[in-house]
Amino acid sequence: MEKHTERLGSAPLASLLVRLSLPGITANIAFSLYNVVDTFWVAQLGHEAIAALTIVFPYQILAMAVGMGTGTGIGALVSKNFGEKNFKTTNLTAGHIFSLSIIWGLVFLMPVILFSETILIFLGATKNIMSYAKTYLIVTSFGAPANVFVILVGSLIRGSGDAVKPTIIMVTSSILNIILDPLLILGLGPFPGMGIKGAAIATVISQGAGMLIGLFYLLGNKTSFRLRGQYLIPRWLILKKIYYVGAPASVQQLTESLAFILFNKLVSIYGSIPIAAVGIAMRLSDLAFMPIMGVSNALLPVVGYNLGTGNQKRLWKSIKLSTIGMVILLALFTIIIEIWTPEIVGIFIKDSEGLNVTIPGMRIMLSAMVFIGPSILFITAFQGLSMGGTALWLSLVRQFILFVPLLFLLENLLGLTGIWFALPLSDVLSFNVIFAFLLREYSKRKKRMAINCIKIEYSRCESAA
Repeated sequence: MEKHTERLGSAPLASLLVRLSLPGITANIAFSLYNVVDTFWVAQLGHEAIAALTIVFPYQILAMAVGMGTGTGIGALVSKNFGEKNFKTTNLTAGHIFSLSIIWGLVFLMPVILFSETILIFLGATKNIMSYAKTYLIVTSFGAPANVFVILVGSLIRGSGDAVKPTIIMVTSSILNIILDPLLILGLGPFPGMGIKGAAIATVISQGAGMLIGLFYLLGNKTSFRLRGQYLIPRWLILKKIYYVGAPASVQQLTESLAFILFNKLVSIYGSIPIAAVGIAMRLSDLAFMPIMGVSNALLPVVGYNLGTGNQKRLWKSIKLSTIGMVILLALFTIIIEIWTPEIVGIFIKDSEGLNVTIPGMRIMLSAMVFIGPSILFITAFQGLSMGGTALWLSLVRQFILFVPLLFLLENLLGLTGIWFALPLSDVLSFNVIFAFLLREYSKRKKRMAINCIKIEYSRCESAA
């Protein structure tokens, strides 16, 4: 077991969480920056092209949902087994990412090949953006297997306590995409101008590059994992363990996609310009949300590893420290975005109608960021505790059970503005629910430890608490 794995149970927590978070934040910001740059170049084709990307995005979330959910299960399982010194199971788990990438990649590719227009109509595509949306959806879907593999290999390596290599994979593929976008969209230099098809091809190429880097790390013995041929054969017991934690995480992402589909359908009532405006606002907001995912990815292996070693005190302290840091960071983001929203949006939109729709939308949607971060970290803590069912329930509360009714209610009362108000209101309400569940779990485990301490020497209990 390499040093970066052992440090999950021994390194000073504050510095450990920072070291694990920063690479993930860097990678996620790079990915988000690619989305922003991609939107900027696509915007040169007109608002219809931006609207097309916005409509296709929920389907892309579906593929990411399965990948991220599976990756969450893999990461939680390997970190727990590293803590238990069960190295064979960690390697068996690692072998599953190959078959799972192929299977899930084909699951998301085949429906697009057969039913692309039906899918787009369901997603809310209007006639004037159908051609753009169909081209982008079909081409990007061919990269689904590589995209799932990149997500899985990153989660796997991150579960061993190594946050640097997943960052290199993500940053490299994102930079490549940023470089290729203007070349293939506008046709600069010797490259042909392919419009929105060029944007899609750039995405697929970058995903393929990320997959190759991941293979280089994993098969070149540059990680904590040592793969053998027999480890590549799927095993039901391992799959069951992966999806015990991972399935709820996938459902969490799937409900987010469904909620986004409903969101887009309601927005489409107001025309393609609001769809484009919302798409820009959502992509810009990703820059603020990326640190949440970086810290979440850092917290998961720490919780899982210390669950395996039985170090409850370190486990709960990691949750506390990461939450405090996240609240401070998101408070700063909120201040910056709320003050300079017009200047940020003005980079992408010049006409007054688009500005009037996007500026208030961004301000409303991002007003409750300080509640979103802790909620996601608390759900991550439940995943690290191998409480996938609880994590699923709380994710549904946040992204669906509270959000969808508020979405329809406020849209009827306030129109497009009401759609945006549904986001922060549901986030504030769900935070209170999730926090209450976490406090209850902490109290239960503390009482259980106190009972166990009656049976053994108190000083030993106190040192492990």
